[in-house]
Amino acid sequence: MLNTVGALERALADAPGMAQRRAIAKAITLLESTRTDHRAQADELLTALLPRTGASFRLGISGVPGVGKSTFIETLGLLLIGKGHRVAVLTIDPSSTVSGGSILGDKTRMERLSVHEHAYIRPSPSSGTLGGVAEKTREAMLVCEAAGYDIVIVETVGVGQSETAVAGMTDMFVLLQLPNAGDDLQAIKKGVMELADLVAINKADIDRDAATRAQAQITSALRLFGHQGNPDHAHAVHDAHSGVERRFWLPKVLQLSALAGTGVDAFWDAVLEFKALQAANGKLAKRREKQATAWMWERIDAGLKQAFRHHAQVRELLPQLTQQVAQGSLPASTAARQLLAAAAITARV
Repeated sequence: MLNTVGALERALADAPGMAQRRAIAKAITLLESTRTDHRAQADELLTALLPRTGASFRLGISGVPGVGKSTFIETLGLLLIGKGHRVAVLTIDPSSTVSGGSILGDKTRMERLSVHEHAYIRPSPSSGTLGGVAEKTREAMLVCEAAGYDIVIVETVGVGQSETAVAGMTDMFVLLQLPNAGDDLQAIKKGVMELADLVAINKADIDRDAATRAQAQITSALRLFGHQGNPDHAHAVHDAHSGVERRFWLPKVLQLSALAGTGVDAFWDAVLEFKALQAANGKLAKRREKQATAWMWERIDAGLKQAFRHHAQVRELLPQLTQQVAQGSLPASTAARQLLAAAAITARV
């Protein structure tokens, strides 16, 4: 085990090239494995890599299917590489609820970026994980950071209003919208819009008037959220102790066309402004601290669920109780309590 982990760790620290790319792929595959021995190796690898992580800027990109996320990420990635950055893209593909399979075809949409030596693209299946991301996306980000990628982009599956997990694992959450995507009421609905740090209206060149209306509606909604909803999105806060007014980020709404390549420079300027401001007021560091704690509890929840399913008494009772619940002879809540009691877990369900 040690030799495997040690070899991976050394390969990840190598200079950019095919050897390092293979090491990244092997490391992420190890992290995504559900085998117990692989999980132990993955934990050892993450612990070894941790001192070399955290230096990148983590950017989450979300939006409805068809909004142009892949096209936008390729255009942005090529722009960033031109500025001297190394870009890692973690794309999440929806898994079928019928077959369990996933196409994993996002790299085909990023033909130029996927072959660039300073870019790395890794598609992963959602595998039933809610929130628009994969279960091991956080770990995959750390691997890319340890390999020297200073920009890590997470592209979610095509999402609706409630898939917000990517906002809890990145430094900045960007929501891509379409012109004519909804009315004023749609714009102020809480959920994914409320958490967005920046909203970009893509394909704005198709209908400029519609894009301008959408920009006005979303700007108004975000201003409302800043005053009444999300405290991180306020204009300024007066520090009573120091007497200093500390500025905070107010989300912006931009128009762009990823296909035409217009507005992407302005988008990145807004990202840099956000990064500088949040670093200066301490919000960026606090955000990562909260995310690290949330990640721990997320893994605890997953571990408890796995341990519960593999508990001997639970596995013995589960088929019978499942059948009774399916037949309507036993309430689901009663069955759940009996299973929890069998595993010696007291809970209100």
